[in-house]
Amino acid sequence: MSLAIASKSLVSQTLPRNATQRLATQLFLAIGATVILALSAKTRVVLGPVDLSLQTLAVLVIGATFGMRLGVATLLLYMAEGAMGLPVFQGTPEKGIGFAYMMGPTGGYLLGFVAMAAMAGWAADRGWDRSPLKLGGAMLFAEMVMMALGFAWLAGLIGADKAWQFGVAPFILPDLIKVALAACFMPAAWALLRGLGVSGR
Repeated sequence: MSLAIASKSLVSQTLPRNATQRLATQLFLAIGATVILALSAKTRVVLGPVDLSLQTLAVLVIGATFGMRLGVATLLLYMAEGAMGLPVFQGTPEKGIGFAYMMGPTGGYLLGFVAMAAMAGWAADRGWDRSPLKLGGAMLFAEMVMMALGFAWLAGLIGADKAWQFGVAPFILPDLIKVALAACFMPAAWALLRGLGVSGR
């Protein structure tokens, strides 16, 4: 996997050519995306003992829109905000803040979010975000990696059976729906961009 490949992500097509302006725009986008991530984490649908958030959808879309490098940088910035004690995660501040929260039951999923953004961004850098099937396949794999990391971390805390029961099984169908939505959103966004006269470099 080459990290030197020129990004073909949606954002890369719209960034200024000037290096200083380009960096400033990327910083602005990253900060704005962390706000979206925080809001998506707080948007919850309660189903029994499980809180379902829109955060996985936001992570997938940000990764695919930004590309691998900016997507990962954005997720790392988000993690840094949480580590500093800002209430940006789903269970903060009610269930703790900072590293104490990050090392708790959701720690594996938070790590998985970074991996998820990297994989969605990797796919977008190669132009896969023009095809819902290609992008959907990459996002499905990213979802599986995120779930595996979350499960492994949670299993170490509460055991494999409970980790599967409470940390994986209830999320399978909702997250598959989010993957499908994200995979369909990106080609639609490209179509809109082409309608505005941006065809891609």
